[in-house]
Amino acid sequence: MKTPPRLLSLIDEGLIDAVIRPLMSGKEAMVFVVRCGDAIRCAKVYKEATKRSFRQAVDYTENRKVKNTRQARAMAKGTRYGREAQEAAWQSAEIDALRRLSAAGVRVPQAFNFLDGVLIMELVTDADGEPAPRLNDVEFETEPALLCHTALIGEVVRMLCSGVIHGDLSEFNILLSADGPVIIDLPQAIDAAGNNHAQRMLMRDVNNLRDFFGRFAPALLTTQYGAEIWRLYQRGELHLDSMLTGHYEPEPGEVVLDSVLREIEDARIEESARQADSH
Repeated sequence: MKTPPRLLSLIDEGLIDAVIRPLMSGKEAMVFVVRCGDAIRCAKVYKEATKRSFRQAVDYTENRKVKNTRQARAMAKGTRYGREAQEAAWQSAEIDALRRLSAAGVRVPQAFNFLDGVLIMELVTDADGEPAPRLNDVEFETEPALLCHTALIGEVVRMLCSGVIHGDLSEFNILLSADGPVIIDLPQAIDAAGNNHAQRMLMRDVNNLRDFFGRFAPALLTTQYGAEIWRLYQRGELHLDSMLTGHYEPEPGEVVLDSVLREIEDARIEESARQADSH
């Protein structure tokens, strides 16, 4: 196993004692199991060359605060310094979100340190003490699927009550620990009140949960928790103990974003199929 240079520098500084093994690799980062003293933790090493598109970055970083006006101007102009500052802000946003959500009681890994593009945090484990699986690697019976879906809708509500939307929530960034689901991967988390894309991102997060758990509990496929949650939030009526039904009646003249998103996705699938048939 080749240890990334940034982990070697943390070993030299005494923040990590040993790198045990790789855990997973994605577009944004590589994650390693590490030992810090007597504790086994994980280290998320952000990749230097991001594969995010500019459009995605703008959607997620809209109205994010930066350190100073020089950084803001450089980021707007797309200079080298601006790109470096934007990448640093993207990475540091995750530990900020983890700490904010942890303080609000959201089930996220505990963050311990962030230095030189490496986030050191809690290793989420299963009942056997092994790294917890992602939801996409788990098969559910109907009742456990319903219970897990309910728990995650509660976490989405708790996040929104603290002013945060995950922005990329799906079965690929939720771990199933020994005592329930834990939400991970938060560099794209957005401020619900300050981002014009907040409603769309919340709806997508909730619909991803619906579609995944609907494979095991088909009754979920007709629910509209996203629209229900957003209406309560807009009215200032969303609370941790809000009673949700999954049912939603649009008001006269209201555009139901859920339906629009489904039509866009259907059109995308049809166009992909058409292009595949033409080759």
